[in-house]
Parts: sequence; structure tokens; C-alpha cells
Amino acid sequence: MCGRFTLLTPPEEFAEIFQTAPLNPQLFDEFQPNFNVPPTTRIAAVAQDSQGVRKLGRFQWGLVPNWAKDTSGSARCINARSETVQEKPSFRSSVPTKRCIIPMDGFYEWQTIGVTAASPPKSKQPVYVTRRDGKPLAIAGLWASWRDRSLGDSAPWLHSCCVITTEANETMSPIHDRMPVILEADDWADWLNVGGGSHQATPIERIVELMIPADPSILVPNWVSTDVNAARNNRPDLIIPIDISN
Repeated sequence: MCGRFTLLTPPEEFAEIFQTAPLNPQLFDEFQPNFNVPPTTRIAAVAQDSQGVRKLGRFQWGLVPNWAKDTSGSARCINARSETVQEKPSFRSSVPTKRCIIPMDGFYEWQTIGVTAASPPKSKQPVYVTRRDGKPLAIAGLWASWRDRSLGDSAPWLHSCCVITTEANETMSPIHDRMPVILEADDWADWLNVGGGSHQATPIERIVELMIPADPSILVPNWVSTDVNAARNNRPDLIIPIDISN
């Protein structure tokens, strides 16, 4: 799964990396690095519009399907399992036409420490996972638009998103049995292409092919302070590696 991550790269750099249209300054005029992004935070994500133009937008992390009565379930929809994403009511309508990439500088996972055959788990230690090459992670996601119908047609739209997860690769499996789907640059166009303009939508068979564990060699996990457990903590030292082997 993915329950916390960091968002340190300025949106202007994300726009350049993902080759998006010029940024809407009203969406990104107050950027501050976030070392501990919790669910329901507004985050950056890349999506393709109906004309085939790639854009960087702001989305709530925690998907709210368009049929939802309210937003109360969004914190439970931060992740979608790749194996069932085409079946679950909250996510299945977004798969064909509302795919996105969620940029992250790294993500946190919690590893159970001190397990033996004779004793229960002792504790869970946070692990910070980044790319070995230092580039941002491009995480496969879905998005949706919702508004409170009780307020009429003038109600504002809420754009929300979720992370797609898959089974852990060899690097992640000692830490957790799930991990985010990580897309390499050669696959971004296929993932984002939902049709529009002169583009034909990427076949769903190809989308399924992309929802697999990443190459184990691209990731570097490091134990970090348990201070990250509290979402109120948001400091640069949260991502500094520590040694707990002694």
C-alpha cells in the first residue's frame, strides 16, 4: 500500500519533467515542500484532457467517485489494487478514461521489526523509499470528479485521485507485501493516453500490462525516524536515514 509520501519538487519542475501544458498559476502559487503527505491532502497529478493535452493539476488524495453521496469515504480510497481495479465500483469507471500519474519524491512504508517464531512482532519501523537515480517517482493513479448534487449545478467540483498498488517486488517484499505501481518514462504516454484530439486511447490490455511491480534495482529503501508516524510532523529530517540494527 501507500499511506504517506513526500512532495519536494516544485511544480514547475514536474511540468518540465512530464512535458505538460503551462501551469495554471492559481493552482500552484503557494507551493511548499511536504515531507509527510497524508491522505486527503491536495497534491499534484498529471492527466490528459479531452483534447489530448497533458496537464499538471491539483487533486485531493483519496478518490471520491462521481456517484458518492458525500466525501466521507475518501480516506479509505487512497489506494486501488491493480488486481481488482476494474471490478471495484469506486474505481472501475476511472480506468478507461481517468488515468493519471502522481509524482512523488519518495514514499513511506512500515516494516515489522523483531519477528521470530516464538514472539509476536515488536514494532513497525518506517522506511523511506526513493529511486536510486534520484529522479521523482511516477506513480500510476486514477482520478475522478465529484460535486455535492444537493447544492445544485453551481456546486464546485472536487477533483480527487488514488494510487494504484501491486504486489511487492524483491526490494519491497521484506518491508511490505504491496507497493505503488511505478511507471518508467517510456510508458507515461501509454498510461495517460485516454483518447481525445487525434489520439486513439491506449488499449486496456496495455494498461493491464503496465500495472506490475517495478524493477527491483530502481528503488532504495532506508529506515527513518518514527516521527513520521504523526502526520503533524513535516520536517526535512524525517527522510534522513537512521541505523536501527543495534
